Amino acid sequence: MGKRSVGSRRAPPPAAPLMSPRGFHSCCPGRSAMAQYRLTATSTSQVQAILLPKPPSSREHRYFSHFYIISVVWNGFLLWCLTQSLFLGAPFPSWLHGLLRILGAAQFQGGELALSAFLVLVFLWLHSLRRLFECLYVSVFSNVMIHVVQYCFGLVYYVLVGLTVLSQVPMDGRNAYVTGKNVLMQARWFHILGMMMFIWSSAHQYKCHVILGNLRKNKAGVVIHCNHRIPFGDWFEYVSSPNYLAELMIYISMAVTFGFHNFTWWLVVTNVFFSQALSAFLSHQFYKSKFVSYPKHRKAFLPFLF
Repeated sequence: MGKRSVGSRRAPPPAAPLMSPRGFHSCCPGRSAMAQYRLTATSTSQVQAILLPKPPSSREHRYFSHFYIISVVWNGFLLWCLTQSLFLGAPFPSWLHGLLRILGAAQFQGGELALSAFLVLVFLWLHSLRRLFECLYVSVFSNVMIHVVQYCFGLVYYVLVGLTVLSQVPMDGRNAYVTGKNVLMQARWFHILGMMMFIWSSAHQYKCHVILGNLRKNKAGVVIHCNHRIPFGDWFEYVSSPNYLAELMIYISMAVTFGFHNFTWWLVVTNVFFSQALSAFLSHQFYKSKFVSYPKHRKAFLPFLF
């Protein structure tokens, strides 16, 4: 986890937002590429520090925490509703059931396990809670702008992604349908595998965010500058944006938890892949162009490949 820094910032870098549509990460990496390269009214890159007047249609990257606040509150509510239905037999609110029907939730005809959707919703909530913590206490943001349209998109994304997970729950009227006597009896090997992948990916993403944050702090943990330096340690030894790679792995772990076969969630994973890959590519190009001593063996997004 050594944090050697080589080179100095010669020009503003690219700022990158967080997750899939769900992803916006900047100095607080991990998010959607769409928001990642449009700062103010044009483009950005991963850790860009442009000191320009703030147009009224822009928001600072510090506002990324708003996405996670919305996600923690909203998806926490959805998780509470699902828990009540699975373990206490309480029906979903009629308005929520109507939304789920619009999103494709259907009466149970065999297929998706309720436990799978429950675990994925737990993972999504825990991921948002950790990212909120990192935005508030770990990451050091640059004074970079994100367009108000992308800001609104990020807010809507975290509302829809939770509903997407909940819509995968088999329904019996307004209640979640559970086969067997207890939802825990649905446990399968892929639930364990998905959980292990989620923990492993989350741990590495947190380490990478700590490394990025420490590049702008002294040994006492005090922020001393907002310059850009070359990060080293953990997955940074292999790729320029391991935080984006970890984001992809987190979503893949959820696809595994669904049992590999959930087509809807694989569409989400595909979106995350392309958005994070684009952000990682922009960041990699920035590092290579601005730091002569940048490690030549380091790839942009996928170790040894891309």
